[in-house]
Amino acid sequence: MEELMNILTETCPGIDFEGQERLIDDGILTSLDIVTIVAEIMDKFDVELNVDDLLPENFNSAQAMMALIDSRRS
Repeated sequence: MEELMNILTETCPGIDFEGQERLIDDGILTSLDIVTIVAEIMDKFDVELNVDDLLPENFNSAQAMMALIDSRRS
């Protein structure tokens, strides 16, 4: 989780990723932010994410992103 938090805070400084659970629904993250985050996740965690993974519920919180990463690792 620490590595993911580093990615998120470097990509989007000033956002409280630990406290937010509606990053997409509330318009906190833009589509460009998501593209950058997805690229960083794929690189740092060595996982493949596809278009079917790009659902709001997978990116609404850091916990949801970590769950997506974990599901792609197995």
